[in-house]
Amino acid sequence: LIGRLMFDLPEEMGLIAVAVRQTQGKGRGGNVWLSPMGCALSTLHISIPLHSNLGQRIPFIQHLVSLAVVEAVRSIPGYEDIELRVKWPNDIYYSDLMKIGGVLVNSTLIETTFHILIGFGFNVNNSNPTICINDLIAKFNREEGTELKPLSADCLIARTVTVLERLIEIFQEKGPNGVLPQYYKYWVHSGKQVRLGSEEGPVAWIVGIDDYGYLQVHQEGKGVESVHPDGNSFDMLRNLIVPK
Repeated sequence: LIGRLMFDLPEEMGLIAVAVRQTQGKGRGGNVWLSPMGCALSTLHISIPLHSNLGQRIPFIQHLVSLAVVEAVRSIPGYEDIELRVKWPNDIYYSDLMKIGGVLVNSTLIETTFHILIGFGFNVNNSNPTICINDLIAKFNREEGTELKPLSADCLIARTVTVLERLIEIFQEKGPNGVLPQYYKYWVHSGKQVRLGSEEGPVAWIVGIDDYGYLQVHQEGKGVESVHPDGNSFDMLRNLIVPK
C-alpha cells in the first residue's frame, strides 16, 4: 500500500501503516517473521535527500530505528533500566539473551531523493514465542519492588517514530558522532570476541561501527577493519562474522 502511494506524496510528507496482526512478515535474508497478537507492527515511509549526512550513509537508518525502539521504552521516566538493547545490525534484544524485535529497511533512489520503507516489529504484549517488553517490565517490578505499568503497542509505535524523527535531525546536523554515544550506551557488543571467516577463523574484538554503519573489529597485529553484514552470518551464539 505504502509502496504504491509514496511516490505521489510531497517529499516532506511521511506515511505509516500500522498492523494489529501480520500473516506474511518478512525478515532479513528471506526469513519469515512470526507476528502473533500483541506485537507492535508497522511500516514507515520517509524521504532522505541524497546529498545529506544520512543520504550519504543510508545503512545507518536501520541502526537509528533500532535505537529509537529502545529509546521509546527507556526514555520513559521509571523505565530507564528495562534491559532492552540493540544488536548490530538491526535487532532489538532483551539484554544479550533473546531477540525481541527487528528492523528491515528498503530504499529506492529517485533522482536526488531516497524513498525509505522501514518495517519494524517488536514484542510488546505477547509472551510467545519468545519474550516481550511487558514481561521485562513485570520482571523488573518483581525484582525492584516497583509498580511500572505495562505499555501498549500503539504508544510504543508512536514514541518510536517521534524518537526516530529526533535522531534523524541530530544525524543530519552532526553526522554519526551525534548519535553513536547513545547507540553504544544500549548495544550488546562492547568488548565481545568474534571469529572471522569461519568458526576456526582468526579471533577479533568488536570495536564499534564505522562512519557508514558497518561493524569495526580489531584483529591482533592487523589493526581495525570494517566487516559487512552477510545474511544472518553474525550469530552471537557462534561468535561468527563473515566479511565480504
